[in-house]
Amino acid sequence: MSASAYVINVTRETFEQEIIQKSMEVPVVVDFWAPWCNPCRQLAPILESLAEEMGGKFILAKVNTDEQPEIAQAFRVESLPTVFGMVQGQPVDQFTGLLSAEQIREWLARLLPSPAQQLAQEGMKLAETDPKAAELKYRQALELMPDEDGLKILLAGVILKQGRLDECATILEALEQRGFLEPEAERLKSELDVRRTAAESGGVEEARKVAEADPTNLIAQIHLAEAYAASQQHRKALEICLEIVQKDFGEARAEAKSTMVKIFDMLGPGSELTSEYRRKLATALY
Repeated sequence: MSASAYVINVTRETFEQEIIQKSMEVPVVVDFWAPWCNPCRQLAPILESLAEEMGGKFILAKVNTDEQPEIAQAFRVESLPTVFGMVQGQPVDQFTGLLSAEQIREWLARLLPSPAQQLAQEGMKLAETDPKAAELKYRQALELMPDEDGLKILLAGVILKQGRLDECATILEALEQRGFLEPEAERLKSELDVRRTAAESGGVEEARKVAEADPTNLIAQIHLAEAYAASQQHRKALEICLEIVQKDFGEARAEAKSTMVKIFDMLGPGSELTSEYRRKLATALY
């Protein structure tokens, strides 16, 4: 057995962590073997050597089927050796029997991310903490895959994080010419609309001054809500809009509702605020 950090023995107790969870981060190659299986003993050093050579591009998880029959049953292993490729918690490819090193390289090439996908994954890890560095990764990935719309959406997201609203709008407008937008692109578009309006109103402090100067100006109240949303104060923004929906039946009501929907898009369907205020909005409308 290799002492490599990229080769692990898996048991029923470590299955979830070492195979399912780890495959969310990097492909996991699961080798089902047994001590009495001669092809297994021939295959093992090939797989271990490739795992070491590739330096962490995949993790080799070895399952002794004599000791861990439950795992083999879960994968419906019928003969040995059997090898599965796991990505994002799911088996995406497999082979059975003894293959040469070259054949396994070809198999791994289908399993491992392409250079562009690798750059995209690196960018996603940086997006929250260093959007500028993430932007560079996404642009490098787009040089390799210029027609990949998913990369363009990721790029638009980190550009928006940096406050470059017009550049973000240009990317989204080009994507919209296809006749549709993916859910994440729709979310970015909603956030962009809110942030543009907030910027025009001068931010929270300026919008608050205008709203307080004339409390009857409901449009000014909505602009204040958008400024709150742009500064991540979503509950305040939603509460202002909800009050307008509850008491007005004209143009301001429609605009307040539209702003709430944009904030829902920004927060995403899994947000507790989205669920709470969707219910409140439905009650106010119907």
